[in-house]
Amino acid sequence: MSSVVISGDTSGAITLAAPTVAGTNTITLPATTGTMALTTGQIGMKNRIINGNMVIDQRNAGAAVTTSSSYVTDRFAQAFANASCSFQQVSDAPTGFINSLKLTVTAGSAPSVGTNNVILQKIEGLNVTDFGLGTANALTFTLSFWVKGSVTGTYAVSFTNSAFNRSYVATYTINSANTWEQKSVTIAGDTSGTWLTTNGIGLQAIWDFGSGTNLNTTAGSWQAGNYYRTSACTTIASTTNATLQITGVQLEVGSAATTFDFRSYGTELALCQRYYYAPAISTGIFGGLYNNTSNGMVVVPHKVTMRAAPTITYTIGTGSLNGTYLTADQSIVYIATNTPYLSAFTASIEL
Repeated sequence: MSSVVISGDTSGAITLAAPTVAGTNTITLPATTGTMALTTGQIGMKNRIINGNMVIDQRNAGAAVTTSSSYVTDRFAQAFANASCSFQQVSDAPTGFINSLKLTVTAGSAPSVGTNNVILQKIEGLNVTDFGLGTANALTFTLSFWVKGSVTGTYAVSFTNSAFNRSYVATYTINSANTWEQKSVTIAGDTSGTWLTTNGIGLQAIWDFGSGTNLNTTAGSWQAGNYYRTSACTTIASTTNATLQITGVQLEVGSAATTFDFRSYGTELALCQRYYYAPAISTGIFGGLYNNTSNGMVVVPHKVTMRAAPTITYTIGTGSLNGTYLTADQSIVYIATNTPYLSAFTASIEL
């Protein structure tokens, strides 16, 4: 039997020789030698956006929230300073998806100078190290998403670093009102500035809906400073009853959008729990004794290792707080009681 020979070269290609396998049944591979090139970014976590299909909503479980809530679905935050809005995970979505994030302007207001009206995702630096941002080897990347809006026109999506002193504005157009349309923008990676490759903010993707005029610039290039839009962009933040939905958000290495990277629900949930964890509690989280008969502790092991030691919120069933001990892997609450338990608990370490 002939063997398949695989050889590599410095360009990252894998070359397959063309053997013939003889036997009762003969399988003949093509006579010419073929080359299979490996494209950077297609192995592993292709999509660097977490919860891009809007299926995880630990905080709100599909209920509508207002601008008083920072996070509107897992990993997607809002910052609306002028308009009154509601945000909700809904079941209206394009073919192949089951959820989208819907923004509704309940009371429009013209943006003030210096204010934001945006939805964004902050991406951990450890998840975009291969982008090479801030170096001569910075890679081209593409953002794609589905959008449905009640107001047609030009909109902007921008990319910034953690210090908000490097930014790139790209525009897209909603052509037909209340119709799902897929959009993509391709960006040559920034070769300047400081970009974190730690567990801090490595890159931010920001959808603008009408921020202050000080955040206007020209589209299509990296610039020093913080910019979200152009002067020609639509401002739905000032339009009462305007709606906009997004889903299928994908950020990937390369100069073209590819099919959406559907991960299993469990995998997507675990990725979200690195930043926010809210265990289901029915009768409580119970602990045991420590030190003496009047002191107890409740240990809450986190489902996954969190980005860092979180901030926790909780309700003590009985007794009083004696202190906490927090790590990325677990939260411990010390309670002055011999029957320690928590009736509510969340852990958060968002970017």
